[in-house]
Amino acid sequence: MLDQTPLTTKQMQQGIHTAIQQIEQIIVGKPRQIRLAVCCLLSSGHCLIEDLPGVGKTTLAHAIATVFNLDFNRIQFTSDLLPADILGVSIFDPNKQRFTFHPGPIFANCVLADELNRATPKTQSALLEAMEEHQVSVEGQTRPLQEPFFVIGTQNPLDQAGTFPLPESQLDRFMMRINLGYPDEQAERQLLAGESRQHLLKETAAVIELQAVIELQKMIQNVHVSESLLDYVQLLINATRDNSRFVFGLSPRAALALLKAARAWAFMHDRDYVEPADVKAVFSAVSCHRLLAHERHSKNVQDLVEDILNTTPIP
Repeated sequence: MLDQTPLTTKQMQQGIHTAIQQIEQIIVGKPRQIRLAVCCLLSSGHCLIEDLPGVGKTTLAHAIATVFNLDFNRIQFTSDLLPADILGVSIFDPNKQRFTFHPGPIFANCVLADELNRATPKTQSALLEAMEEHQVSVEGQTRPLQEPFFVIGTQNPLDQAGTFPLPESQLDRFMMRINLGYPDEQAERQLLAGESRQHLLKETAAVIELQAVIELQKMIQNVHVSESLLDYVQLLINATRDNSRFVFGLSPRAALALLKAARAWAFMHDRDYVEPADVKAVFSAVSCHRLLAHERHSKNVQDLVEDILNTTPIP
């Protein structure tokens, strides 16, 4: 798929299936999480992966960047990382007798913000403008970022030492949050008996050309959404704003993210229209990290979201 001839919709969809199959050769036993991450990329969002160290978060980010032919940069977030280390800085050039801007690692198609919550809130905030507006403002000048621009943030559980909780404004920039978790017994056996994941990554070739990713993101915006489907989305959003369940409900940005993700999920399943099942498939990943359950509730956010999906009628 790396030639320059225009591709049909069917070829694009087949390319997505092939790309997912390639990633599944590297990340075993996690088909749903892989599809959600790919869905996030195709719907022009950003993905937060929260889990324990060593379950494959960084490997998944590398695999997606490789298969979709994305220019990839990794930023290791630590407590002493500064915003300039991410965005870039101007350095005086004695030969030219002027300051020259040196772009930071944020200038890439796919940026892995590794262990994002180990950095201070000041450093975390350096990503806000980039993730929302696909540009950065440095030293009085606004510089556009590459397209497509996809941030994959990884986060360690908050009960681990040396972590700073991500503020609501940062969490809301991530379209989805996914958890990889431990592999099942069969997948772990395949992992133990197989080749090194790093070796597999080096042998993996790009399946979809960079320009095709941009075209896919545009095509997904045209996936049809009916009026009754919009009614269903609004019912779900309004259910989260019920004060008996959550401290605060989903924002309009979250509603738009839900619709974008549902369009991408439908396209990935070879349809040019969205069904309620598409909304249900992505709803938890889009909403759970944006919600905070009331303390009086014995159920956690995930269970409350599942209750909403089970009790909200489809128009």
